[in-house]
Amino acid sequence: MPTSITITSEFSGSVVAKGATDDLSAQLLRHAGFKQIDDWHGRRHRLPTTTPLADQVAIASHAAEMLRAARYDVTLPPSLDTARMSPPVHALGPYAAGAELLSITDQIRAAEDGASLQRAVDHLLHPEHGALERVREALEAAGEQVNDLDDDAYALADRFGFASEFVSSAQSELVDSEAELRRVGAASTSYSPAPTVRDHRGAALATSPAANQAKVSSASISPSAPCSATGHPSRTSTPRR
Repeated sequence: MPTSITITSEFSGSVVAKGATDDLSAQLLRHAGFKQIDDWHGRRHRLPTTTPLADQVAIASHAAEMLRAARYDVTLPPSLDTARMSPPVHALGPYAAGAELLSITDQIRAAEDGASLQRAVDHLLHPEHGALERVREALEAAGEQVNDLDDDAYALADRFGFASEFVSSAQSELVDSEAELRRVGAASTSYSPAPTVRDHRGAALATSPAANQAKVSSASISPSAPCSATGHPSRTSTPRR
């Protein structure tokens, strides 16, 4: 009886293959791109939650093809099968671009280290194919189209042009941030030890620069007469005649 392997998409967004208990099926899944996990739940194969949807479908379909060619019985839902895949129904209805951005946001929030965060953010910041560049381009095109359709609507066209420039400014602000993103979460190499009790006491007992300056000034002045307690020079009394 052929081994039955099930490839499904979990609620978390990760694609999991279960039932590959022998070495051949496990090797085929790893070759397709799945990561093998062996723990107290048993052996299973998983794709990271940050894997883009298109890649999930491609990897799952390729894995199913190889497994079926090796005489395995594979259960694969239509949402992960390129041969039977119907157009996806987006959660936001006709706003497919917004749904894709929500997916990117989920990937950003699910990032476990700086490298995975950088890969997710790259969908926004890529200079040629990123979402920001597409938004900037679309706003610029909208302004040009307003001008083409109505010469008197130049004020509205300018507003779209200004919005496009704002997006361009955002791109400039975040340019070359890839390396910094990959270092996010890494241990800091600089360490400044906290002041000890001795440090605090020394700081409390230290003489202020103003006091030191006052001492120097008073030492450089030779007193002409002894001063009284009130600070005025004392006068020597003379006997009356």
